[in-house]
Amino acid sequence: MKKFICMLVAGFCLLGSAAVQAQNPDRILGVYKAVEEGKESKVRFTRRSDGSYQGQIFWLKNPNNPDGTPKYDLKNPDKSKRGIRSDQVVVVDGVKYNAKKNVWDGGRVYDPTKGKSYKVEVSFKDANTLRVKGSLLGISRSVYWIKVE
Repeated sequence: MKKFICMLVAGFCLLGSAAVQAQNPDRILGVYKAVEEGKESKVRFTRRSDGSYQGQIFWLKNPNNPDGTPKYDLKNPDKSKRGIRSDQVVVVDGVKYNAKKNVWDGGRVYDPTKGKSYKVEVSFKDANTLRVKGSLLGISRSVYWIKVE
């Protein structure tokens, strides 16, 4: 009986720690590897002063054009951002943790290959796989990024 009680208590402790991890808004912080349309990049999620989170590209496998000049965010609809190097573009912006749904939402995801922004919802598929779901007019598409740091 004593052994059973110990096992029961240990089980509740494990369940409790999993629930705490699931409810940790800062769990999103870190570095993720993304491969989209054959283009490999790394995105770093940080917390902003207003409590929201952003994901910014900080590394591209091929950051330069064939002639050696750096690539820029030339398709950005905001002309003032077209001078930003492609390896410095913010791709997820303004998401906040929604504890009821266990997701980060309320922000936008930006696709620099198309110059388009979409409503975004970010969640974890598993401990190391981030699901980034972009939506526009009821149509959505998800991509998966692997946490590397």
